[in-house]
Amino acid sequence: MTKQIALIGFGEAGFTFAQAGGWGSRATAFDIAPARRSVMEQVSVTVCQGLAEALSGASLVLSLVTADQALAVAREAAGLIDPQALFCDMNSVAPGTKREAAEALAAAGKRYVDVAVMAPVHPAALDVPLNISGEHAAEAEQLLAAAGFTKIKQVGDEIGRASTIKMLRSVMYKGMEALTAECVIACERAGVTDEVLGSFGSDWASGADYRFDRILVHGQRRAAELREVCRTLSDLGLEPRMSSGTVAWEQELGELGINPPPEGLKAKLAAIAATPAFSSSTKKEN
Repeated sequence: MTKQIALIGFGEAGFTFAQAGGWGSRATAFDIAPARRSVMEQVSVTVCQGLAEALSGASLVLSLVTADQALAVAREAAGLIDPQALFCDMNSVAPGTKREAAEALAAAGKRYVDVAVMAPVHPAALDVPLNISGEHAAEAEQLLAAAGFTKIKQVGDEIGRASTIKMLRSVMYKGMEALTAECVIACERAGVTDEVLGSFGSDWASGADYRFDRILVHGQRRAAELREVCRTLSDLGLEPRMSSGTVAWEQELGELGINPPPEGLKAKLAAIAATPAFSSSTKKEN
């Protein structure tokens, strides 16, 4: 990587990418949470006190914030980044949200790329699949590859196309998480977990364990993403019946604070059952 890269937001994705790429001081980073500064120091990126400082001189900007902040960050960055820089919006938001962000950048004479991260960033790191779209996708592919990303796919010239693929994929993948939670928590209360999971096949218990890991650790962030999924479906003229329920499960389990979750499905279920929100006695009283 020869050109400066700026990271807006330094959560799991920002940390994982910077560490795997060995970007060090060639990258600048800003996060609104002061606690993330010590994490930035662990991988030797340049810690910035504000967005303007992080964006100064950057040729490739990676926006990696929470879904509810993605549009606001794009609007703020529009007045700060270099006209020749590429703003890569890697946030999990609806195509309509990405189009609004692109319009804000375009109005300021800046360049925007829709980037969809198509799998968990850990442990894939820079091998995580990226779908990209927009008129500057070809140049973005070159810069992202130079930064170390290995699985980049251009999916069209239209802003929002990469995001649409991501959002509609999440209907299924995160819907499976919610269905797993609803089914398995009920099974545990009924005392039939082994029988029900066993009827699905030998891999189901380990799959359920993994899904609980994701939802317990990332539930609140995933709920924010699912709200964008619901917007995507509504914009397509479909009522988000299942996805609305997925939002609720992701939010409720993510708010339990079981992080890090214990090892093993049974231990996770016991930890959930021990919380006031999921106490069997509490539910019966209600």
